[in-house]
Amino acid sequence: MKNTAAFFDIDGTIYRDSLMVEHFKKLIKYEVVDEKAWVDNTRDIFMTWDRRQGNYDDYLLNLCDLYVKSLIGLDKSAIDFATDQVIKLKSERVYTYTRSRIKWHLSQGHKVIFISGSPDFLVKKMAEKYNITDYRGSVYVFEDNAFTGKVIPMWDSVSKNKAIDELVEKHNLDLEKSYAYGDTNGDINMLRRVGNPIAINPTKELLLHINQDDTLSKTTKIIVERKDTIYSLSPDVELYTTNSILYLILFLEKVIIYSPKHNINLRRFSYEKNI
Repeated sequence: MKNTAAFFDIDGTIYRDSLMVEHFKKLIKYEVVDEKAWVDNTRDIFMTWDRRQGNYDDYLLNLCDLYVKSLIGLDKSAIDFATDQVIKLKSERVYTYTRSRIKWHLSQGHKVIFISGSPDFLVKKMAEKYNITDYRGSVYVFEDNAFTGKVIPMWDSVSKNKAIDELVEKHNLDLEKSYAYGDTNGDINMLRRVGNPIAINPTKELLLHINQDDTLSKTTKIIVERKDTIYSLSPDVELYTTNSILYLILFLEKVIIYSPKHNINLRRFSYEKNI
């Protein structure tokens, strides 16, 4: 009998930010990496995103390039120390919804697998923290305990697709019964591969691709977690512009309010939200 899996992206899906960003901050704090590199190369792009005038993926790609360059030649012990601090201080900073889903999948005997573009040394520690079945991350290559600058990526759809093929064979998985959770367009193939795709706080690009996909537009559940409320949305999310202001129309199937003791499903309704 084949097994059911639950594939989770980490950054923006489980963790409420980026593990790579947190690791970079720690390396700067401990003066392993010079803060000037971030100021000169990434601060302006970050500020544009922070004002919601830029693209989040552009910011992350820029930061990823800087992060990789900044780590070249660093001793593994310094990188591992910062990794341990990130997990110790930040690993509980996760979404209520995905934390509860991880627990549920494990209770059902499902194979819970993290697939993330973050460095494998960070993904490994998060996998151990949540006691899950398996993981895949971007492989950072070390020689003589120093980072070489070579990265085997896991942040794009093609790489995640190949990883799923390997994991299907390794764990004898039934993808039609399986689940996938992601938030950016890098997760699109992962969502396509399973019978139960869930997009968590999806980016505009991912929403557009879901709407344009004949299958995903019918099968994907959209989850938006804001403050202490979790919204479960239908896939027919429509983006449009009026007077150069971007609006998002959300057709809510139901609102799920999570508390330690209750799941309360409220009535169906729809509303318009300016983003």
